[in-house]
Amino acid sequence: MRVVCAGHVNWDVTLRVDRLPAPDDEARVRERSEAGGGSAANVATALVALEQQARLLGSVGDDDTGERALADLRASGVETRVEVVTDLETTTKYILVDDDAEVAILGTDGANEALAPDDIDPAVFEDADALHLTAQRPETAARLAELATERDLPVSFDPGRRLPDRSYDTVLEQADVLFVTEREAAAIDASVPWLVTKRGEAGATLACPDGRYEHPGYDLPSVDSTGAGDAFAAGFLAVWLDDHDPERALGTANACGAIAASERGPKTALSWGRIEEVRE
Repeated sequence: MRVVCAGHVNWDVTLRVDRLPAPDDEARVRERSEAGGGSAANVATALVALEQQARLLGSVGDDDTGERALADLRASGVETRVEVVTDLETTTKYILVDDDAEVAILGTDGANEALAPDDIDPAVFEDADALHLTAQRPETAARLAELATERDLPVSFDPGRRLPDRSYDTVLEQADVLFVTEREAAAIDASVPWLVTKRGEAGATLACPDGRYEHPGYDLPSVDSTGAGDAFAAGFLAVWLDDHDPERALGTANACGAIAASERGPKTALSWGRIEEVRE
């Protein structure tokens, strides 16, 4: 399966801290690491690891971090259709992770939403089997969903943390699969055929035409939840696009999310072998 993944391509700076600082507080940085990130990029990388093909749409700045992010993606086997913007910097996310694996994120302005509706070449959907959308400009996401729907391609959507601040009504009307947290679900009034609600360590639920399914999750140690939702979405899609089996898709998604949360960093070395080990 070839999945077009569209949304953010970032540069992530992860700071492991002794605690997440409160107002007028100070935390101690114990460790610092850097790598390419962004939900669309993370999902694309995870899909390739799960033996799918991924074509990535997004935008980065014409700078060192953008070049490094794209090089990492290509080395992972992701097909990049990423716009390089000359007058903007690549968006950097500063990710604070404490000892309990709780996360806070600070983001800079940058190039990760430079892709506009008029920049989209419909040819990007040639030989594609599905579209996965992550957080981005609503009008760009709507145009991509429209093009995919015209071609009878299934559309999945993970709107991310900024959902309450943005209107994705047009995208939601065309989505076949929606990934949300419980907080995000409360901010949406939409009817989507396959609604997946992520509950972190408590697993996930799925409401779909076949009924309602629940999965309790897997008891792996939680070290860093950054990118766990992206791994979850990739695991779900890898199964759902194959046979639409709701229980297998939900179980695989939870295994991928648990593996990602048990390791440091936004990207995880997923494989079907690792998934089977977790599910045994």
